[in-house]
Amino acid sequence: MGKRMTKVAAWLSGFILMAAAGGAAAEIKIGVVNPALLLEKSPQAEAARKRLEREFAPRDRELVRKQKALRKLEERLARDGAVMSEAERRKLERQIRAQRREIKRAQDEFREDFNIRRNEEFGKLQRRVYQAIVGLAKEEKYDLILGDGVIYAGRRVDITGKVLRRLQEEFRKEQAGSAAGKKQ
Repeated sequence: MGKRMTKVAAWLSGFILMAAAGGAAAEIKIGVVNPALLLEKSPQAEAARKRLEREFAPRDRELVRKQKALRKLEERLARDGAVMSEAERRKLERQIRAQRREIKRAQDEFREDFNIRRNEEFGKLQRRVYQAIVGLAKEEKYDLILGDGVIYAGRRVDITGKVLRRLQEEFRKEQAGSAAGKKQ
């Protein structure tokens, strides 16, 4: 991380010196954005979380149901194991082991599928945030936008709020467009 910060600082210093050498009157417009905050607070992030929840809730409920069924079998074995016939007890123990394996396999698949989908949604969101930052930078004629690795930025150069408002507006327009499409 230290080498990266040093490179950013060197690059920024060189950029400022070149701009200053190019003309004393040249004004450099620099902005700072907090991408992590945007990825957390944007309505697109909330919508992605809700999509994932809707998509994976049925599988999660099914896993919970299977775990409860397994606990009932384990309780039955603990309660009645001493009075069961040897064959009955072995059959119940095999059934418990099989269900444990099935639940573990289902949990592993669930976790893997969830992580894949979460990464897909996160990738889309990152691209969206990047586009909003670049769009704002071009519209407002920024020369440089800094993100990760900034230790301090004053309010004057922090454009995170502007980008968040842009993302919120884009989201409202999307929702209005999709609601109009559903009515037709």
